[in-house]
Amino acid sequence: MMQGTGLAAIISDWFTAIATPGTLSFFAFLCAGLVNMFIPSGGGQWAVQGPIFIEAGQNLGVDPSIIVLAISYGDQWTNMIQPFWTIPLLAIAGLHMRQIMGYTFVIFLLTLFLFGGGLLLWGAG
Repeated sequence: MMQGTGLAAIISDWFTAIATPGTLSFFAFLCAGLVNMFIPSGGGQWAVQGPIFIEAGQNLGVDPSIIVLAISYGDQWTNMIQPFWTIPLLAIAGLHMRQIMGYTFVIFLLTLFLFGGGLLLWGAG
C-alpha cells in the first residue's frame, strides 16, 4: 500500500529535498524509522526507500554505504516501540508486553540520540 499509493516515495522525497550532504544520512534514518511503522520488513522498506536515497546521495556526493547504514539504523530504531521480536521471549519468561514497553521506549529514545547524533557527526566530518 505504501509503495502502490506512492506515499513512501512522497515521504522519502520530502526528506531528500531538505537534506544537505551533512544531513542526508540523518534524514534517511528518520525517514526509515517513520516508514518502518508501515512497512515492517527491512527488505521491503529498502526496496521502496533505497533507490530514492541512493540517488539523492549520488546527487549530493554522499557515500552509498552511509545511506545503507542510515536506513538500516532507522529500521532497527523503531523496532523498539513495536517490539514484535520479543514475543517468543515474553512467552518463555511468562511476561506480558506491557511489562517491558517502558524499557523499550527508553531504549528507543536513547538510540535516537546515539544513532541520529552519530550520523550527524559522521556527515559533518
